[in-house]
Amino acid sequence: MQATLIKDPAGEEQAPAASFPASYRKSHLDLLESEAIHVMREVAAQFERPHLLFSGGKDSIVMVHLARKAFWPAPFPFPLLHIDTGHNFPETIEFRDWLAAETGAGLVVRYVQDSIDQGRAVEETGPGASRNALQTVTLLDALRELKVDAAFGGGRRDEEKARAKERFFSHRDAFGQWDPRNQRPELWSLYNGRKAPGENFRVFPLSNWTEMDVWQYIARERIAVPSLYFSHRREVVMRDGQWLARSPWVTVEAGETAEERTVRFRTVGDATCTGAVESAAASVEEIIVEIAAARVTERGGRADDRRSEAAMEDRKRQGYF
Repeated sequence: MQATLIKDPAGEEQAPAASFPASYRKSHLDLLESEAIHVMREVAAQFERPHLLFSGGKDSIVMVHLARKAFWPAPFPFPLLHIDTGHNFPETIEFRDWLAAETGAGLVVRYVQDSIDQGRAVEETGPGASRNALQTVTLLDALRELKVDAAFGGGRRDEEKARAKERFFSHRDAFGQWDPRNQRPELWSLYNGRKAPGENFRVFPLSNWTEMDVWQYIARERIAVPSLYFSHRREVVMRDGQWLARSPWVTVEAGETAEERTVRFRTVGDATCTGAVESAAASVEEIIVEIAAARVTERGGRADDRRSEAAMEDRKRQGYF
């Protein structure tokens, strides 16, 4: 039976979409993947010393997967750069080293402890002390030392408001600071990486992804992620409305008690400010179901975002991401 043709507004006959072969139709994950790969190839074409900022979290892991696809069968042409606070979860460091060995990617690590020892950063003290904000100093020093002109970040617009107004190519001045007046217009898929000496760009290939997209992509591509994301028994402490994993850096303060609960982490960051959620989700599929019903945002368990209403915006201006 011959397919019925339809006419477009100009009067031309067009085949209905349903008559195209299934292989021509793309899912939303296909489109997001194509967009991210295009951005990565643009960076490789426009910049000389790009690096991929790797935290050990799901977003940077997905970026490594996309980078391998973007330049396959050649190795992707930039190393991973990890800013180690010294307060990372052991599972994160173990996974980082495994992934670097598995992919053959170059891995550059710079330590916040070195910045503290050099007097470049000052350790916080007291309850709620964290090294998370100190990463900015170490990161900016590393970018200058390595002469990085483009740094891939895993920021997504759905995470919170400071990230929502980012562009794919985000300009940073010679001090690593973000200024909205210096951002380059982005028309369609045209990205402008023009910069002055000493300046650099942060590049966010996952800008249009959501937390759900990331997990659906992880499920589709069967991407390995750290065990922290799956439910497990762990000793935690309730502090300021969130469960923090007990560790050498998170001790039990007066009036607190440590409890063993079944938890998992929706984000992976510095252990002093990354809250766990009570969850029974033990597989990627169960995580997807849990996220679909979640009423708390992904970063709702991050103490660093709660320090002030404009916490992330302030850190962005200082060069944090």
